Amino acid sequence: MDTKHIHIKDFNYSLPEDRIAKFPVKERDHSKLLIYRKGEVSEDVFYNISKYLPSESLMIFNNTKVIQARMHFQKETGALIEIFLLEPVVPSDYEQMFQTTGHCSWSCLVGNLKKWKSDSLVKVFNIDGKDVEIKATLRGEYGTGQLIDFDWDNSNVNFSDIIDCIGELPIPPYLNRETQDSDKKSYQTVYSKIKGSVAAPTAGLHFTNRVLSDLDAHGIDCEELTLHVGAGTFKPVKSEMIEGHDMHSEYIYVKRQTIEKLIRYNACATAVGTTSVRTLESLYYIGLKLHKNPDLREDELHVNQWEPYTNDIEPISAVDALKNILVYLERHDMNALHTSTQIIIAPGYKYKIVKILITNFHQPQSTLLLLVSAFVNGDWRKIYDYALTHEFRFLSYGDSSLLIP
Repeated sequence: MDTKHIHIKDFNYSLPEDRIAKFPVKERDHSKLLIYRKGEVSEDVFYNISKYLPSESLMIFNNTKVIQARMHFQKETGALIEIFLLEPVVPSDYEQMFQTTGHCSWSCLVGNLKKWKSDSLVKVFNIDGKDVEIKATLRGEYGTGQLIDFDWDNSNVNFSDIIDCIGELPIPPYLNRETQDSDKKSYQTVYSKIKGSVAAPTAGLHFTNRVLSDLDAHGIDCEELTLHVGAGTFKPVKSEMIEGHDMHSEYIYVKRQTIEKLIRYNACATAVGTTSVRTLESLYYIGLKLHKNPDLREDELHVNQWEPYTNDIEPISAVDALKNILVYLERHDMNALHTSTQIIIAPGYKYKIVKILITNFHQPQSTLLLLVSAFVNGDWRKIYDYALTHEFRFLSYGDSSLLIP
């Protein structure tokens, strides 16, 4: 299949507004679960998921945490300006960014940009009984957004404290409602740890500590990695063929112990969510790069959008690819791989590491639906027709599916 020439209109379906879940179910592990196994479709409740998974298998979660990325400022004229944090620039490391004090810079989307010319925006707020003044200064275009400097006058307050105090949790635009206090809990996975995402890895929202304990009791090994979900995850495909779609790039972080565990499981994993899929499958192409050139710099390990579809790839096994990464980490005395991926997974793609996928139901004509189609060998309509005719709830707060091709 010529992946680049796929017509996105072939991945359309009718999604009624009332099938988009505006809020999660009361108990997150009580959502419905669609099971697709070798062409057959059935359903259950999510808390029973472990009985459908092979024991002595490996499950991979994305432990990213959604930040309160939406900030509101008001000019002296009364104009309201919204600043939406996209990715850190100075410092560029997420962990350092959230600990930094006094000054930082971000790439941001700006709402009402035409009303913000050159003056700085100022906001005064209170943390632990002390007033803090933060100033936002617009520096100009940067990547897909605007470069904004933030300066504040309290050296005991870090940037994480600031956004926790004055930021707003961003929820998906298709929910068509304001963020509520309940979203601060319900729009985070129970295992979220590493701050950086502007959208939740929603396949993980169904898991509870009870389900995680049940997985352990069934001999299923659980491991974590990090992909910080960017706003590009909601970017629609506007081109007629996907060749014209510019896939967004996202930061990934994978510990050495995770690479070692993947090797022990013969490079076979159950992925929780499309973000885990994109990270795991990117590892193969990073290992392939290192097979060709073991002396690459870390910034050269980035996986480009169409890298898996080039004809000059000399394939190696997934285990060998992971071993190449392990050697690289050991040689550079690194405990984790830090890089980014722009990979697009669509029909014609051959999965290397992910054998089972847990995911929600995605928007029509989206790159996430293309990923699912590639995983189930084009059988996505059977899955979605079943979900639509059996009262499944769709999108971020909707129900779940377990896909075993």
